[in-house]
Amino acid sequence: MRRLLLALILLPAALALQALAPVRPAAARAKPRARGEAVLTRTRTLGASVQRRPIVVLERGDPDTRVHMLIVGCIHGNESAGIAVAERLESVPLPDESDIWIVENANPDGVAADRRTNAHGVDLNRNFPWRWRPQGRPGEPHYSGPRPLSEPESRLLARLIVRLRPQVTVWFHQPYGVVDESGGSIAVERRFASLVGLPLVRLARYPGGATDWQNSLFPRTTAFVVELPPGSVGSTGAARYARGLTSLLARG
Repeated sequence: MRRLLLALILLPAALALQALAPVRPAAARAKPRARGEAVLTRTRTLGASVQRRPIVVLERGDPDTRVHMLIVGCIHGNESAGIAVAERLESVPLPDESDIWIVENANPDGVAADRRTNAHGVDLNRNFPWRWRPQGRPGEPHYSGPRPLSEPESRLLARLIVRLRPQVTVWFHQPYGVVDESGGSIAVERRFASLVGLPLVRLARYPGGATDWQNSLFPRTTAFVVELPPGSVGSTGAARYARGLTSLLARG
């Protein structure tokens, strides 16, 4: 089943994934970043939302390293505080031999309308192929869509994860103010919770969840949810969460 899901994602995505590969001279690929050297930054457009808003990923660091982290600042449009954390990560110092990929906003249509779902009325965090089943109706908060990965936003994210296979993926949500034991490495989750001062709890699992999909498909990676408190995190909060994430990178 896992191989079948990989095939379903990879076959239609092959050309799009080739476009994501960083274009660098061969000599540059072989050369590690020297201590204190400027962090390399690349931006790619993954694709577009239902309403044709661009969904962009920014990569910072050394693409040849073994340590890759993916940050998704927002997947539910009315839970957008994580965008500020993602933006902060675009300029903070990074540890040597690390690589971070940042999707500030995976649901731009939902953010524009201040609603949980995308423009089709689908909850993107119920649309991944992990124990997916039909739930709700279009426009209801937890509508899972007509089929797994039916939405352009969830397909773009799934293709990126399959290509990149990040060691750690962090998905920001709101408003509970906790770090979720999401099914990956509990040591990583506990470490991050301690760094940012949030309790570590086990939240409910729901069919179609993005973190469960990644953790089941790539069991040696860790995808987990950070539920930020309600409201804006502010500049101080954004800096605290960004430092926590770079500390995880530093530990490899």
